[in-house]
Parts: sequence; C-alpha cells; structure tokens
Amino acid sequence: MAGFADVCEEQLVSFARRRWPHVALEPLLFTMGGAAVGGCLVMVQPLPLRTGAIALAKWGPMLADAGRADAGALYAAMIEGLIARYARERRMLLSVMPHAAPGESNPQYDYLMARGFRRGAGFDFPDRYIVALRLSDEARRGHLEQKWRYHLRKSEQAGLAFERAGPERLAEFDRLYEAMTDRKKFHDYSAYGTVPALFARADAQLRPELFLVSAAGEVVSGAIVSKAGQRAVYLYGATSARGLQLRAGYFLHWQVMRWLRDNTAASWYDLGGTDGFRGLHQFKKGMVGSAGYIRPLPPAANFAAYRLPLLAGETAFAARGAVQRLQRLLDRLRPGGARPDLPREHAR
Repeated sequence: MAGFADVCEEQLVSFARRRWPHVALEPLLFTMGGAAVGGCLVMVQPLPLRTGAIALAKWGPMLADAGRADAGALYAAMIEGLIARYARERRMLLSVMPHAAPGESNPQYDYLMARGFRRGAGFDFPDRYIVALRLSDEARRGHLEQKWRYHLRKSEQAGLAFERAGPERLAEFDRLYEAMTDRKKFHDYSAYGTVPALFARADAQLRPELFLVSAAGEVVSGAIVSKAGQRAVYLYGATSARGLQLRAGYFLHWQVMRWLRDNTAASWYDLGGTDGFRGLHQFKKGMVGSAGYIRPLPPAANFAAYRLPLLAGETAFAARGAVQRLQRLLDRLRPGGARPDLPREHAR
C-alpha cells in the first residue's frame, strides 16, 4: 500500500490494530490484469447477543492511482466487491466512510447514495482543512491569509531553527505534547498511543516524519506528519508556552509545507479538523488561504442486503452516538476543561 495514492493511517493494519484492538481486521487487495489497483482494510465488529456484525471501511477503499481515467469505475467495482462479501454473503451492515474531497460535491459519497446506501451518522464539526502543496514559496505566501502571513514574518525574525528529527527524539515531542494537553485542559481521545508503532514500520514510506522547531537549543514546537500517498496528513502537533510567544507554530508549518513539497509526491497537506475550537479554525483557515480547500467529511454511508442486519447495525450506531454525546456533555461540565467555542454554523 505504500505506493497507493489514497493510502492513509486508518487503512493500515499497524495503526488500526492498536487504535481499535477489539475489532477483527480484514485487509483486502483488488487486482486487475495481475496488478494491484486498490485495497481496503475492513474492520468487523460483532454486535451484542449475536444479532449481527458491522463491516466498516474508514477512508476506504483506496485507489492505487486516483488519477487514472477509470478511477470512478474502479471505485465502483471495489464497492460492489464489498457489498457481495459483507452485505450479501455474510449478512452484515456495510458502512463506508469516504474522505473529504475538493469541490462542492463528493463524488465517492454521491456514488454511494446513488447505489442505494443510506445516510449514517455524521460529525459534530466535519470540516477538514486541506493545504495545496505544489506551490513556490512566493506563490504560497501570496495565498496565505494576511494575518497568518504577518505571524509567519514575525516567527522568521525570532531566531527559530527547524529540523527533521529521527524517532530517537520522540521523547522530546512527548514532553511537549503532555505539557500542551495539561495547559489546554482538553480531553485527548486521539490515537496518540499508537505513535511508537507507526515509527517502527519497516517501510520508510509508511513511517511518519517528526519535525521539531527550537529556540536557542530548546525544543518549543513539533509535529508528526504522515507523508505517504497524495495527501500528507498532520497527525499530532504541540507547542510550548514559550513557543506560542515566538509564534513557533507558524514557522513549523511553513517549513513542513516546504519539506513535503520538496521531498514527497503529495499534492495536499491535510490539517484535520478543529473539534469545534475557534483558535484552531482561525489558524488552519489562514494556512489554507486561497489555494487549498475547506470541505466537510461526509456522513457514513450504510448498506444492508437484509432487514435484520440493517436494523441491528443502525440501532448499534445510534446507541454509540448517544454514548458519545453523553461523554462530550460530561466533558463540558467538568470544571476547568476546554470547551468547543465555534458557533454552530461550523457544525453540519
């Protein structure tokens, strides 16, 4: 999968088996004429009381070459393969989660809806912030929002140093990350615990990169970035209190964008979402500027060939959604905890 255009962490066993240890993982490879054209990691979750199971493809299936003329037809063929294997033969609810896409529509999600999938659960704050990488430094500066460009200039005058670091320096990033979560007082539901396994991968293309920014020899900001495929992904980042004063986050991401452009085949840099926090929205929106795009993740798309798997699966999804909403409510009621502050128009 290392050379696939659509490869992502959620579609790799080395990530998924640590992020979701209680589901069965079924990696599938699709070939045509003896060549791999796509793949999909399917997570199978049995339902209570043996009422059925859910087969989930998160950000899958993947295309090996998303730019080929028949990419849409290949995606449709992979979906048909998933329907046959999981919905028909094994009588499961098949749930597919496409990625965010440029443009006003999402072709993969539109296809799933036309194919008879049902709209499933969505995200509270679904927007994803995607930066265009294939730009010269001059062009990129011109596309940044004015305020982001101002902070970048200030950071460049602060004597900061940028470096690509090896996994032996993860402990330095760990300290930054722990200090940041304590300072911001937010509840971390991320997959940060999977980081050591990601850096232990044998394939260098699939290993993430660690980037650090220092001021007078002290590490003040850092990022862990997945570089495989056409979409590099910002996985984790942290900045110290001193780094915030020096605007180190602006300097860090500017240098990361330049490194990704010069050292990978990626066309896009996916900054992820905001979880409803205004400061993250403003930072990422300014970085996307006028050259990238901000688009929502579509809801899950669900398909069942039989009535019982549909009823059992959608009931399970509804129950999980209720538990997650209760958890978020409890988080907001805890004194001193970080609370989302974006207006509701940013939630879809």
